[in-house]
Amino acid sequence: MTAAAHRPLVRRLLPAALLAAALWWFLAPPTRAASGSVSRSAAVHQLDQVRNSIDQTLAEVKEGKEQQAFAEAKAGYLNHFELVEIPLRVVAPQLTADAETKFAEIRGLITGGASTGEIRSAIVELRSLIDASERHLTSTGVGAPSVVAGQSFLIIFREGLEAVLLLSALLGYLEAAKASHFRKPVIAGMGAAVAASVVMFFVLRVVLDTLPFSREVLEAATAIVATVVLFYVSFWLIARLEQRRWLEFLRSRVWSAVSVGSTAALVLVGFTAVFREGFETSLMYQALVSFGTGLVGWILLGLGLGLVALTVVAYGIFKLGRRLPIKTFLSGAVVLLMATSVAFLGNAVRSLQAADIVGLTPLHGWPRAPIFLSQALGYWPSMQTIATQAVLAAVYIGGAVYMFGLRGRLQKPPARPKDERAPARPPAPAHAQQP
Repeated sequence: MTAAAHRPLVRRLLPAALLAAALWWFLAPPTRAASGSVSRSAAVHQLDQVRNSIDQTLAEVKEGKEQQAFAEAKAGYLNHFELVEIPLRVVAPQLTADAETKFAEIRGLITGGASTGEIRSAIVELRSLIDASERHLTSTGVGAPSVVAGQSFLIIFREGLEAVLLLSALLGYLEAAKASHFRKPVIAGMGAAVAASVVMFFVLRVVLDTLPFSREVLEAATAIVATVVLFYVSFWLIARLEQRRWLEFLRSRVWSAVSVGSTAALVLVGFTAVFREGFETSLMYQALVSFGTGLVGWILLGLGLGLVALTVVAYGIFKLGRRLPIKTFLSGAVVLLMATSVAFLGNAVRSLQAADIVGLTPLHGWPRAPIFLSQALGYWPSMQTIATQAVLAAVYIGGAVYMFGLRGRLQKPPARPKDERAPARPPAPAHAQQP
């Protein structure tokens, strides 16, 4: 058949071929190239599926099911993480490449007969990469910045107020002892303590980075220590008694230093009075920064606002004295400090889970918050995190009920009959009455 004879046949078949191509374009299943249409919210959902797959992979590795573990690791990457790659590569190309490499490394370790410890270490690193991926695909929103800024404000304001009250008490004692000329050494010591507290924060940061432990373990340890400090501070009655003893100790040191005229001793008293508060503050900010990835700017904002407010209140204390509602603020701060310690504890347990030190039992029916808000609140829906936070919250509630309700009733002496009551004492002379 000649070329001229082929032309009518081609003209008749061309429309049919174009129609078939169009039908295939619209009806064919999406390929990997279509994954670029995955929205960020859908990608975040896929990352949740990736986490579940990672957890299942590790569980099967521990049970010695290498083939099932390999199949799960492969499915978690192909069925879920591949859908995240294109939107993630736009905002974090290096992170995307690192995650791909880690997935491949884990599959290689499983097929290569690596030890459970080696596979566990790689999975711990992959969990961190998945969290970082979600942060790149999620906005901080309004809730998380507000929470961390409020926590930062509360920590510096509350601890700073304790230092201001100590300064006010010590300077008042010097004035009552007619030793006002020793004020400058005490103030100089307190200023040195503030500077030392700032240095301590960075020193702790360096020390933690050099310790031979994983980042997750160090974050958990820091958060647990900060939780213990906040737990102590929250029970204001016990802390108040300790603060009274602490103030009496400082006054005795001031008296000894004034008696011998030792400027160095007075500087040391001022330093000691403030540095304890500063050390506690450094620990709390370590935990706040550790779980404030992507929110450090808001932590600094809360710190700055807290320092401004503290300056204003300090001026009011020295000028207005008891007219400021210090007790009201400290009572209100107790509740917020309790909530902060609950958040720290939740984050600590979650870090231990990421490091595969504490078990992980997901609560699939529970709602999941965006990652930045989860960091701020310490809310991670698993049996271990929720149970631990519930126990701490129950301790706080039980302590509050006892201190503000049951304690007064249990310690109230029984009423005596009128005939057994002691006779009323005559009023003391005016010069002997307490002011």
